[in-house]
Amino acid sequence: MTKTILVSGSSRGIGRSIAERLLSDGYQLSLGVRNPEALNGTCFDCDQVLCHPYDAQDPDSASAWVNATVKAWGRLDGLIHCAGILRTTPLLFRDGEEDDLDDLWNVNVMGPWWLTKAAWSELCRSGEGRIQVLVSMSGKRVKGQMAGYPVSKFALMGLCQSMRNTGWDQGIRVTAFCPSWVNTDMAHEVSRVSAAEMTQPSDLAALSSQLLALPNAAIPFEVALNCALEY
Repeated sequence: MTKTILVSGSSRGIGRSIAERLLSDGYQLSLGVRNPEALNGTCFDCDQVLCHPYDAQDPDSASAWVNATVKAWGRLDGLIHCAGILRTTPLLFRDGEEDDLDDLWNVNVMGPWWLTKAAWSELCRSGEGRIQVLVSMSGKRVKGQMAGYPVSKFALMGLCQSMRNTGWDQGIRVTAFCPSWVNTDMAHEVSRVSAAEMTQPSDLAALSSQLLALPNAAIPFEVALNCALEY
């Protein structure tokens, strides 16, 4: 039976590349995006794909999306978290920038948490449920003056570990993707590394698809990727 995969943040960047690759590899997809109409006329406008409204800061939208997916496809086998935001908020943030910290926490941490919770029972029912999370190398180390973003990503890595521990006996396997610079608009806002030197979204998409096809005993918890040497 064809497996069904939810992908958040699939309207652009890495999430879109992953969704495109999985579609070409024959998966049924459920895409959560702010504006589903924006995908009309694209490769996702087909019978193999369900597009549903999703706001990472709204727990109700997570539940509604999961429920619509199960109603449409009758199953849920995988969940890929790609929705996220970047703020360059430093340690010594200015008055008013605390709102950026709230946004980082709500989108980068609580968004995946709420969505995972909503999908959990269906992933357990699969027996081979897969959760992939786009964490970032910023969930493993801090460089430069940013504080709010890496702190949210360190928290997301902790959430991934909790997902793994809680779901292990039910066959759920979790992979945290930790790339450094990826060729996306978000990276170009803060990095001087050229687009050609960055990790390409299509390469992450290939890894995502490959891991979805592996059995429970062969799933890595963490995949760290560097496009430049770090010490």
